[in-house]
Amino acid sequence: MAVVSSAHSTIFSKTSLFHHINGFKRFSFCLPFSSSAVSSLSSKKKWRQPVASSMLELGGIKIAKDDVVRDDPTNNVPDTIFSKLGLQLHRRNNHPLGILKNGIYEYFDTNFPNMFHKFDDLCPVVSVKQNFDDVLVPADHVSRSYNDTYYVDSQTVLRCHTSAHQAELLRRGHTHFLVTGDVYRRDSIDSTHYPVFHQMEGVRVFTPDNWEASGLDPTSYAAEDLKKSLEGLARHLFGAVEMRWIDAYFPFTNPSYELEIYFQGKWMEVLGCGVMEQEILKSNGRSNSVAWALGLGLERLAMVLFDIPDIRLFWSTDERFTSQFSEGQMGVKFKPFSKYPPCYKDMSFWINDSFTENNLCEVIRGIAGDLVEEVSLIDNFTNKKGMTSHCYRIAYRSMERSLTDEEINDLQWQVREQVQNKLNVVLR
Repeated sequence: MAVVSSAHSTIFSKTSLFHHINGFKRFSFCLPFSSSAVSSLSSKKKWRQPVASSMLELGGIKIAKDDVVRDDPTNNVPDTIFSKLGLQLHRRNNHPLGILKNGIYEYFDTNFPNMFHKFDDLCPVVSVKQNFDDVLVPADHVSRSYNDTYYVDSQTVLRCHTSAHQAELLRRGHTHFLVTGDVYRRDSIDSTHYPVFHQMEGVRVFTPDNWEASGLDPTSYAAEDLKKSLEGLARHLFGAVEMRWIDAYFPFTNPSYELEIYFQGKWMEVLGCGVMEQEILKSNGRSNSVAWALGLGLERLAMVLFDIPDIRLFWSTDERFTSQFSEGQMGVKFKPFSKYPPCYKDMSFWINDSFTENNLCEVIRGIAGDLVEEVSLIDNFTNKKGMTSHCYRIAYRSMERSLTDEEINDLQWQVREQVQNKLNVVLR
């Protein structure tokens, strides 16, 4: 499950479980990979720094750049996104995301010894069926659109959530598992959103032997175990905090919940979860079972635990960032090493019917990369002829150095040219 309101989560998480898009919440569980991805279930390979090459090996599957980035009308994966494939920040033990992942592993290993299988190297290229259909995402849900999801072709995507592996793992006989991985979503540009982020999904399956002696019906038994388990996880990560459960909606669980904690003076969502829909269990050979599932966004939690103010920093290779974190050191507070000022540039244009803000952000990211800090709509109006104008403010800032006026001006001219050419808008 995965999504984030401030940093990404799973369909379950906000960049933890819930991500608000056009009025919808995106709940993310992990979905399975296509037929060729069966071999990707082996998670024993150690992480290796990828070589600057057009060929990658992901989850035991060799993937060429041409397999993912294609000159095809059904493909919307840019070079900038392909460059993130294989980096697997969550598998680096000295990285905040890897430290957090291992901290969650520690909780499950301590409280459920030898019970949960762990997968963190599954291939992120999955089928539409795995990413959406297998977890009951409605056919008309906004998350299926080309505006929100990276499509390799009409039937293949870069996974939007780790729930994309759920059905495959259930079919292969796994009843207790944690899936961690990089996930991909076209998104806005600000300090808490990035088109690549990391999620963890957890699933636990129960049989009649588990609940029959409890006096509870199967759903109530699973829900009670779920809440007890995740309250323990929250205490493990954040200490003795006040908690509350909020009723929620996810297409693949019923009932569904969000867990919030009172932390640093405000309520914060930690994760999304629920009792798995019976249809999913029946479709994958578990008709006499009940299960719970959870999803959380690693960036969302790591930004809070480590005091990291900008999601772009997770991708930094600057020693002033990487040297601050060590394996097993949970919650070390990040010390800012730069206070370079932002540079603001405004851009106004008449939009057309096909214009979307995600497409605009994709064009800007493709030119400025991580030098763009935020893109925000600061003005819009419709004239008497029915034409609508938008004015966007682009904030450029490097986390590692000062940017020159010449550099920013050059980037802005490229942005203006590409926005006009690729989005068919009329600059003002």
